[in-house]
Amino acid sequence: MSRSTAIGMVSESLRNLLLGEMSLTPEVGVTLLAPDEPGSDRRVNLFLYRVEESPSLKNLDWQPRPDDPSRLVPPPLSLHLFYLMTPRALTDPQTGNVHAHKILGEAMQVLHANPVVPATYLSEGLEKAREELTIRQVPVDLESMGSIWSTFAQPYRLSVAYEVSVVQIDMPATQERPMGKRVLRVGVPEVKAPFHPPEVTGITPMAAPAGTVVTVTGRHLAGWRAYISVMRRTIESGAPLSSDAFPVTIPADLAPGFYEMRIDISHLNRKTLFFEVTA
Repeated sequence: MSRSTAIGMVSESLRNLLLGEMSLTPEVGVTLLAPDEPGSDRRVNLFLYRVEESPSLKNLDWQPRPDDPSRLVPPPLSLHLFYLMTPRALTDPQTGNVHAHKILGEAMQVLHANPVVPATYLSEGLEKAREELTIRQVPVDLESMGSIWSTFAQPYRLSVAYEVSVVQIDMPATQERPMGKRVLRVGVPEVKAPFHPPEVTGITPMAAPAGTVVTVTGRHLAGWRAYISVMRRTIESGAPLSSDAFPVTIPADLAPGFYEMRIDISHLNRKTLFFEVTA
């Protein structure tokens, strides 16, 4: 629904539905009046007593305009409408309000048989609505119903409440904005060799006296940097690597025994090896 007059169009559509489907004789009129406004003696009255914004459709994202995808429009105002349906008929000296009861039953049957307003009864301007108009009866306790009638200083009359949803009203065109441009890359994409992370495979020899130069070996080490510590003592800090093997000097002050050597290649591969310092 694009017009701000959609609420009135919905009321007209409900009236069209009741007029077109009720079959009582004599005919029953359908009015859209407040309870204190005068009307004919034999009729059904629909009074819009409450309007609420749809909680589930309240925070939708902006959407492309149907006729121009390059423009974004704000989400529509989505509403639920609540109507009070009241039958009116002259009181019979013998049977009282029986005629009003017949009218109410007929009107309720029509709305129950048409939970979605058929397109043939939609008011002009609602034919291209994005959402269907659904009708459902809603319970209203006697206290709430009485407070509605007391507002108009009218005696209570038998009434039934209905909810109609979803009624959508589009925002003004002045609130539209262009969609952000998308970057398109034309041509053959650049093809590169697959990435091979560095990997440490071992150390040779694995046992030698303190001060010995040992060799750390691995795969895909060239171009990265080595960070090495022995028992949390740093002996290499960011040494550049040019091949898959590089020398490391064992500290000369280490006593004989087994030591933990941690090797970190540019923080991409970490490995812990054990080296024995011999006498």
